[in-house]
Amino acid sequence: MAVSSVKAVSELIAEGVSGRGVLVRSDLNVPLDEGKITDRGRITASVPSLRALVDAGAKVVVAAHLGRPKNGPDPKLSLAPVAAALGEQLGRHVQLAGDVVGTDALARAEGLTDGDVLLLENIRFDARETSKDDQERLALARALAELVAAPDGSSGAFVSDGFGVVHRKQASVYDIATLLPSYAGTLVAAEIQVLRQLTESTERPYAVVLGGSKVSDKLGVIKSLATKADSIVIGGGMCFTFLAAQGLQVGTSLLEADMVDTCRQLLDDYADVLRLPVDIVVADKFDAGATPETVAADEIPEGKMGLDIGPGSVQRFAALLANAKTIFWNGPMGVFEFPAFAAGTKGVAEAIATATGKGAFSVVGGGDSAAAVRALGLPEDGFSHISTGGGASLEYLEGKPLPGLQVLETGGAQ
Repeated sequence: MAVSSVKAVSELIAEGVSGRGVLVRSDLNVPLDEGKITDRGRITASVPSLRALVDAGAKVVVAAHLGRPKNGPDPKLSLAPVAAALGEQLGRHVQLAGDVVGTDALARAEGLTDGDVLLLENIRFDARETSKDDQERLALARALAELVAAPDGSSGAFVSDGFGVVHRKQASVYDIATLLPSYAGTLVAAEIQVLRQLTESTERPYAVVLGGSKVSDKLGVIKSLATKADSIVIGGGMCFTFLAAQGLQVGTSLLEADMVDTCRQLLDDYADVLRLPVDIVVADKFDAGATPETVAADEIPEGKMGLDIGPGSVQRFAALLANAKTIFWNGPMGVFEFPAFAAGTKGVAEAIATATGKGAFSVVGGGDSAAAVRALGLPEDGFSHISTGGGASLEYLEGKPLPGLQVLETGGAQ
């Protein structure tokens, strides 16, 4: 996808937005713990586009989701804490509508003055957002468009700035862009630029670090990058399926039994690229208070589960990363949320940061990896780019079409 084919929010502002309604799809899907936001990274990343529109006098309506509500509105997944945090970062009051496109949202939208910001309640509270029925999604998109329409009936504009959802064909991501003049926000434009660099102008050696729990989640990107990268480091829960594919015992570690044969084939096909841990930190249970024990990767005891890669693996992976000129990282090396099992993720992250300091171009592929950087106290400027969209980044690198980006190429309705 060419960045040049997509209109940027700066072009919208240059056209003039004072007094005009602008719907912004942001990614504000932040982690919550008992109603408290534990990582504000996505909120911070959403601010530049919103601030630019506010400063230009637009009437801004923000759509975003939180979690995956199952049966309509769920108070635990309300965007109320997000509205407060967003207001703090913007330095102005952010209204929260009591519904998505209902009477409260419409009344508040009609009452907006220049530079005001209205956050709609969790867009996924409306089942039409994620519907497989094109007409249902389009109906919600029309209701969203109505929120930013001018009194004279002229249309508002749409700014796509939620990179974490551009791989979804959803009402507030895709269908709305078929109804309104559409633009890429600064966040989405920056993400596209970075991913193009990873796929089109990659400086070698190119190292990929993949972790997380499931091989099945990363299978596509492994196959895609195995022919492009010089080395792919495998850690996290997914490494145990690869170890099992080598005929090793993995105790009670996370294992996708139906993926063992696939992993065996990958190891055969890309033996010169794939790199597995040489030691593992195990425990007798999945618990923050469990006692860690480091064992060789081929000596995981029966009844023990692997919760992190060991120090020998960190050293081995760090040596590979030290010479890299381009690094893509997606997925933690272990259960970094438990301090006793965070050393693997921290060690590899520090190795990536060290390589970055020596001139490597490094991309942290969103999701848990980005959360780990912040949770472990690592400086964010130690990496060239920290993505806000793990799934979207992976699908882009796999070469899959991303509906939310494809629709922007046309510029939306004119």
